[in-house]
Amino acid sequence: MKQIFGMSILLFFVTITIIFTSCKKEKISQIESIDYSKVEIPSFNADSAYYYVAKQCDFGSRTPNSQAHNLCLEYLVDFMKQQADTVYVQKFDSKLYNGTKVTGKNIIASFNLEATDRVLLAAHWDSRLWADNDKDASLHKTPVPGANDGASGVGVLMEIARILKSKPLKQGIDIIFFDLEDQGIPEWETKEENNQQTDWCIGSQYWSQNKHIPFYTANYGILLDMVGYKAARFTKEYQSMGYAASIMNKIWDIAKAKGYEKIFVDVQTSGIMDDHIWVNHHAKIPMIDIVQNDPEGNFFPHWHTTTDDMDAISKETLKIVGEVCLTAIYSAQ
Repeated sequence: MKQIFGMSILLFFVTITIIFTSCKKEKISQIESIDYSKVEIPSFNADSAYYYVAKQCDFGSRTPNSQAHNLCLEYLVDFMKQQADTVYVQKFDSKLYNGTKVTGKNIIASFNLEATDRVLLAAHWDSRLWADNDKDASLHKTPVPGANDGASGVGVLMEIARILKSKPLKQGIDIIFFDLEDQGIPEWETKEENNQQTDWCIGSQYWSQNKHIPFYTANYGILLDMVGYKAARFTKEYQSMGYAASIMNKIWDIAKAKGYEKIFVDVQTSGIMDDHIWVNHHAKIPMIDIVQNDPEGNFFPHWHTTTDDMDAISKETLKIVGEVCLTAIYSAQ
């Protein structure tokens, strides 16, 4: 889905963004200590979240300009309109690495529009056009099902949206499903110099520089990516710690308080290119990335392969991630 980022570029982005986000981070870090084990949250329905993941996969690979992409768009927009106060589809034109013209569509759903204190939750809803990490080279140009890499994060946020409708918050919540996140240059191509890796995360790049509401901001953001794998392992991603350490530490404190410390592992790992980079860098919103990290390498064994399907998805993992996110936002009430 994304390549490991070069350290020099990492330091550039982190340094620049910290300058602009230091005030936000200071505000967040001053939150009083909370016993997260005692925070009451609505019940997260893992069966529903699993169904939402499967429903996306049923359309087929949600690749740019495809019928599956269009059908899934209609499904997601219709679902979010039933939950949120407003839903906006942000269309934009772009090109893939090979010059193919594509139309991207970010989906933005907002709750409690009048609130000035806001939290941004996000995931990407497209799936990769090429299974370029598949062991079978003959499948490298086959689209990826994208159950974990894409649909899992969206499924968790769909269940959170359903909860927000029935149990509203005082603060405002915005949920964004970014498009064209996973269409970076495939492994078989000769890579030209592209240190900033702008062929990835196109939807978040566009939104961060063309916000759906002028001057929109949020106190902080949480990005969910590959959050449904059966052997879940989330670590403190390097760039998230550089951009928004107070938020990342809060999330890991919540996970520990709820008994999930073996899944939310308290160790810092290498930075990656993901949507949170551009939200931090361009939108100046401190955002962290909860993302699968496999100690054996890559992200998880089915990453960018034709086997990234529902067999890789765990209801329990979806529930754990959902409960941690719900605790984070409901603890602020």
